[in-house]
Amino acid sequence: MGSSDVIAMVLVAAKVLTAMAGGIFVVSGLDDCFIDLCYAGRALYRRLFITPRFSPLTEDQLRACVEQPVAVMIPAWDESAVIRSMLANTRRALSYSRYVIFVGIYQNDPATAREVELLSPEGPRVVRVTVPHDGPTNKADCLNWIYQGIQRYERDHGVEFQVYVMQDCEDVIHPLCYRLFNYLMPRHDMVQLPVLSLERKWYEFTGGHYLDEFAQLHYKDLVVREMINRSLPAAGVGVAFSRRALAAAAMGSHNEVFSVDSLTEDYEFGFRLKRLGMRQIFVRFAVQRDVPVRDPGSGKTRSGRFREFVGVREFFPSTLRTAVRQKSRWVIGIAFQGWAHLGWAGDWRTKYMLYRDRKALVTNLATILGYVIVVIVTTIWTVQWLAPESYRFPPLVERGSTLWFLMLATLVLLVHRLLLRVYCVYRLHGPWQAALSAPRMLWGNVVNFGATVRAIRIYLRFLRTAKPITWDKTGHSFPAMEEIPTFRRRLGDVLLHRGFITLAQLNAALELQGRRSSPLGELLIEMGALNKECLEFALQVE
Repeated sequence: MGSSDVIAMVLVAAKVLTAMAGGIFVVSGLDDCFIDLCYAGRALYRRLFITPRFSPLTEDQLRACVEQPVAVMIPAWDESAVIRSMLANTRRALSYSRYVIFVGIYQNDPATAREVELLSPEGPRVVRVTVPHDGPTNKADCLNWIYQGIQRYERDHGVEFQVYVMQDCEDVIHPLCYRLFNYLMPRHDMVQLPVLSLERKWYEFTGGHYLDEFAQLHYKDLVVREMINRSLPAAGVGVAFSRRALAAAAMGSHNEVFSVDSLTEDYEFGFRLKRLGMRQIFVRFAVQRDVPVRDPGSGKTRSGRFREFVGVREFFPSTLRTAVRQKSRWVIGIAFQGWAHLGWAGDWRTKYMLYRDRKALVTNLATILGYVIVVIVTTIWTVQWLAPESYRFPPLVERGSTLWFLMLATLVLLVHRLLLRVYCVYRLHGPWQAALSAPRMLWGNVVNFGATVRAIRIYLRFLRTAKPITWDKTGHSFPAMEEIPTFRRRLGDVLLHRGFITLAQLNAALELQGRRSSPLGELLIEMGALNKECLEFALQVE
């Protein structure tokens, strides 16, 4: 068999694979287009009929609500590197006072326990809940023990928590998160806030592709999901549950709130709450901040408007290995274990969302198949260009053929998908990150392929051995304070939280600061909104 025969066979195989990949991309792309059309239709409807009739929620409304007791659940395994920094930043940043943090720590993890014990005793209470067996098991098991610890705390201290918040050990929480939860509960039983990535450097493609994916998911996709299905998969962070929701879940499962048979217990819990008739909502709420902005040309300072989304941000994995490990856990929990535990139950809306969650098993593999086809065709073209006297093979895709139109449809849908991702990233992270999202999309496909292959291998091993899949956690990192300036509790936040000034007084002072460049505290004293004793106290707290 000559080289020409080999090339001919490769081209035939490539043509078949091209048709397969093209069919998968078109089906998936049309599905994504449907979601985009729903989002556009919803946005148009709200602009025409909702916005003119109803005033938007304001920060003043959040601060006016009486604070309910909040229990914060943080499962921890081998988190000694970040847990103390995260807890200290949370207590420093939050504009809320009636909360207790419960940290679940395994008995064989003394390093994490020691970091929690070294936390300053000043500020809201942090309670360590010891899991009475060695870890790791999984997050669900740790969360269940935390829930038991919360119940003991309630009996011992005569308190009933009305809001239960789930956080992770690497979360950077917006100061108004718990006020937003407090405002929405108990009218809703589950509230999910946006979970976004902290800013990444231009060359951090692995960490940056998380920024792009979460921007698209939490700016657009979850909005449509709630609209269509009236249900949400909990993200595991930035999510709160009502007392009624956890009590109902515990009652129906022998006091085991979260399923220990899943690596994504939060995802399955959202479906479980829907079956229990609980109200769920995804809230994309932003506050406007007046901040002084210096003009680089003239050097003058003016007042600028800054938009902050109230939610959770964090650093996602930065290396290929850690990203593949984390995402393979998500694929196992959502696609494989979710399929095994949830099946395809529910109405057509629920089935459609389950399909969208599980189609990644196919699309993640098909995307790399497309890369392989491009490499094959490019190689053959290169050979023929270098050896023009060689046999001229017919084109892989003939103009006007069915495959030709399939490839055109694939190209159009790909461009559409890319533009929508760029738009979502631009809305949340600005033009620089939006421009980087295009090349990062290619690298993200490689990460997702590796995660899917690893997930298939691990789940097949589980089916063969029946050995439980344990908490294959990812190493976390917490940003330095200078990397999270947006979420540091500024002097104005401290003064507002203590009730020393009103929001109107703060905005007036910030506007004046933009013209005069004087310290904020001095301006508030000059305006008569604050006295020197209160300012000194606030500076010590800050």
